[in-house]
Parts: sequence; structure tokens; C-alpha cells
Amino acid sequence: MSATRAQEEAGRLDAADPLSTLRAEFAIPPWPGGRHPEWAYFAGNSLGLMPRAARAALDAELGEWARLAVEGWFEAREPWLEYAGALRPSVATLVGASPDEIAVVGTLSVNLHLLLASFFRPGGERRRILIEDTAFPSDSHVVRSQAAWHGLDPDETVLRVAPRDGEATLRVEDVVEAIERDGESLALVLLGAVNYLTGEVLPLREITEATHRAGAVCGWDLAHAIGNVPVDLHESGADFAAWCHYKYVNGGPGAPAGIFVNERHWREAEPLRLAGWWAVDPATRFRMEPGFVPRRGAEGWAISTPPIVAYAPLRASLALFDRVGMAALRERSIRLTGWLETLLDDVAATRRITLITPREVDRRGSQLSIAVEHAEAVARRLRHEHGVVCDVRQPDVLRFAPAPLYSSFEDCSRAAAALRDLSEPR
Repeated sequence: MSATRAQEEAGRLDAADPLSTLRAEFAIPPWPGGRHPEWAYFAGNSLGLMPRAARAALDAELGEWARLAVEGWFEAREPWLEYAGALRPSVATLVGASPDEIAVVGTLSVNLHLLLASFFRPGGERRRILIEDTAFPSDSHVVRSQAAWHGLDPDETVLRVAPRDGEATLRVEDVVEAIERDGESLALVLLGAVNYLTGEVLPLREITEATHRAGAVCGWDLAHAIGNVPVDLHESGADFAAWCHYKYVNGGPGAPAGIFVNERHWREAEPLRLAGWWAVDPATRFRMEPGFVPRRGAEGWAISTPPIVAYAPLRASLALFDRVGMAALRERSIRLTGWLETLLDDVAATRRITLITPREVDRRGSQLSIAVEHAEAVARRLRHEHGVVCDVRQPDVLRFAPAPLYSSFEDCSRAAAALRDLSEPR
């Protein structure tokens, strides 16, 4: 398909798409002096764009701080004392859980450490952790340091399941086989629901059930899944999960994160945990007593006073998800990613690029990753010469995330045309 024809078809697709107007709800970075007024932005799997409503939400909380100071905890229009709790229903919808199983708190890697304090309890032969070989580096750092913290050798404790030779993504049967093979020694399986590098979606229920059959605990990193693909943590039987809100959820750089703790872990017994005062039952928190009486649910894993100003942009973004619904966004994601895949296949016919994301729509989210020579140089030229912003991962991967809340079909045609110009011919 020629660039001109692709551009014309993209315009038709954008005009016909009922959700294309969502783009106006976001601040699209400008491309000063470029051939287009704005960037074609495909890096929402690293940092989502700013909802325009975030500015007013932030200003409102700053205004309450100015007006009420400390009394804002109790007398603000949205009292700060339960500001984080008010976000739980929206987040719970995105991850398939009850609000009581959710806490909007902390940051992803810190939350993983706090959760592993409860759920990684090595003993006897069960002392090993299984992760994917292409796990996000921070997850690897977390589990290896947890092993060392328990006096274990990280190289012996942490097992990594890798794609087969010559393949870029995991086969689910290989993950299940690895769990079954090492089941008697496994204490924990911790995987990414969507792989950060390839965009591959893993089936939560199938892997969780295999983990439980092996007698281990199953946790999930949803950093690249929440706001991207439908997730059903509770029904899958997952024990715990953690995620950030600054990628597809557009909560702002370093936005407060979230955790899930399956209700069976706090209904049936009092779990071991690292405690802090914000996890104390609100009825007794301000008595300042030394005894720890946790509040109900996942919020019993909170530690510190919540950063109210940082929550405001997240609240503005969650309102968009509440309004549109994940099902409609997923449908648009499939349309956008399918269109980009078609265009990239055209480019790959004459240029040296290779799609490494699964082609089956149920095995991928709003991301297509390609292998390309000189990836960093290509990414720089994409931005500066074509106004196309994607994410590069060494040594040779470019990640394109057509986010359904704000990406357009025209963005996809721009990206493909630019890649055709910049990548090496076959």
C-alpha cells in the first residue's frame, strides 16, 4: 500500500471510528516546525499522555491545600483521608477484582517488595522463584534481592523461563511445563501479564492454576496490562498483583501505583506483613497506639500517608475509563493494532524489519514490537525527522503502542511510512 493510499484510508478509518473523539481529551505534544502539528505518539507503554482534565484536578487539590491546610484531610470537597479509597472501584474494574481487594498506593517495585514480604516465605525445599527470562529488569532485581535477603543464592533461587531458540515470545505450554518440572521446589511464580518487550499476553487463569497445582503462590505484574487488556485477577485465582498507573492508565509520571490481594488471604487468617500506620483501621489510627490492627482488605498493606496531589491526575484519567469502558477500548485497540500490523507487513516486504509480537489478537495488547537494525538511531530519526515517538529497547527492538484513548489511524500510517524511509532495504 502506498503512503498516499495509507494516509487516505487512515483518514477514512478515523472519521468512521466512534471513539476517535477521545483524542481531544488529551494533550498531544506539539511538533514545532514539523510537517504535522503534533507528534504521532506510540510511547504510552512507557508514559501515557496527560488527560486535559488532569490540570483542573490538580489545581483543585492545590486550592484545597491553600484553603484548608491540614483540615483538608477531613473538610476538603473530597476529604483527603479517603481520597485513595475513592479510586478503588474504578481500578478494581480495570483489573477484575472487588474494591476491597485493591489498594491504590505506593510505587510498583516498592509494592512488590512489600507483597513478597507476605507471599515469598521460603522454607524446606520450597525456596525458588520462577520469572520470565525477559521480565522487566526491576522485577528481576526485586526477586533476586529478595532471595539474597532470605540468605539464598539468587542464581540458584531465581529460575527463568525463556522462549524457545529462534522465537521471541513464550509458549504457554513451556511456562506450564517449567512450573510442573520444578513444582516441588517452587515457592513463588511471578510473571508479567503482558510482557514489556514483546507485548505478549499471558493467560492468568491457566498459569495461576498450574502454579497452585504445584503448591506455589502466584503473583502478577500488571504494569503493561492495566488499561491495556481486560484482566480478571479474582476469577483467575491469582494470589496477589502489583502495577503502576503511568503507562496505559495515564496517571502521570511516577503516579501512585496499585496492588491486589485476593480476599482469601485476608478473610481467613491474619497474614504476615510489613506494617505502617496508614494500614491501620481508620477507627483506631489516630489513637496513636503501638498495636497494629489492620484495616480490611488490600489497604491493610498500605504503609505511608498517601500523596494526595499525585492522586489528582490519576483520578482524572480513571474518569475516562469509567465513562468509556474497557470493552470498547479493547475493541478499538484491536482495530488500531490490526491496522498498524497491516502497514508494517507492507514495510517488511521490502525493508529489514521483523514483527516479534504475537499476531493472534488475543495474545497481544496495544503494542507491536519490531526488531530493526540500528534501533536507537532509527528511533531518534523517527522523532526528529518524522515526529513519530516510540520506545527503543536495546539492542534492536522498537515498541509501538497505539493506545486506544488517544492514538489515531493516521498516527499508524505516519509511523509505517517513516519506517519505510529509515530502515534498511532487504
